[in-house]
Amino acid sequence: MPTSETGPAVPDRPSPAGATGPAGAGVAPSRPPAGRGAGRAAGRVAVDRKRQPSGDEARGRAMRAAISVIAEKGTAALRMSDIAERAGMSTGHILYHFGKKDRLLLEVLAWSQADLWAGFQQAADRAASPAEKLDLFVGHYLPRHQGDERYALWTQVLAQRHDEAGRRILTELLDGWDERLEAIVREGQDTGDFAGVDLPGFTIRAVAMLSGLSEDVMFGRSRWQHTSAHAFALSALERELRPAGRE
Repeated sequence: MPTSETGPAVPDRPSPAGATGPAGAGVAPSRPPAGRGAGRAAGRVAVDRKRQPSGDEARGRAMRAAISVIAEKGTAALRMSDIAERAGMSTGHILYHFGKKDRLLLEVLAWSQADLWAGFQQAADRAASPAEKLDLFVGHYLPRHQGDERYALWTQVLAQRHDEAGRRILTELLDGWDERLEAIVREGQDTGDFAGVDLPGFTIRAVAMLSGLSEDVMFGRSRWQHTSAHAFALSALERELRPAGRE
């Protein structure tokens, strides 16, 4: 899903976020999640054991390093020491934030989505119209480019087997995208900017389209080398939401 680069620390487990929950992120969907050049590995930072970061700074650094390493190495070969090296932190400090490897992916994905949604909400609060918010939603859902690290994280997480608790967390994150989109459409319907479409059906179609486009972008389909996936998706959604008689 879609992506902003920095954001707030969040609890170990995300709440359903009452607005909508693709970059996923980037975001993911995006999903599946996003917010939607090739992925680049973050530079490694030397560990300064005299000044290890603390609090929100440490958590944010650890999470961003984990996103980068997971996208680069996948999960099978992932070691906590890889994340520590990328973050410029000690392995013990990384273990403090993540506990153990088997909860790492969900922890990182939850943080990534909270970070992404915070960026989306800040932009949406400044938007002048529901149409502008819809544009922002599409931009945060779709990957920014082939190899988008946040969307790659969604792919890694969804490929894993999860227990009931893990599936509940993923469901909340996926539902968050639906909820945000529905809130935008309802606002547009209230102002007369959007047609009175069947909201559940529209949301299913919209998210399915954005998820398919996201996979295309991540795969590097040639059709998007000279055409904007963002513009394509936004145009399709706007056509369906355009009130009757309005060009």
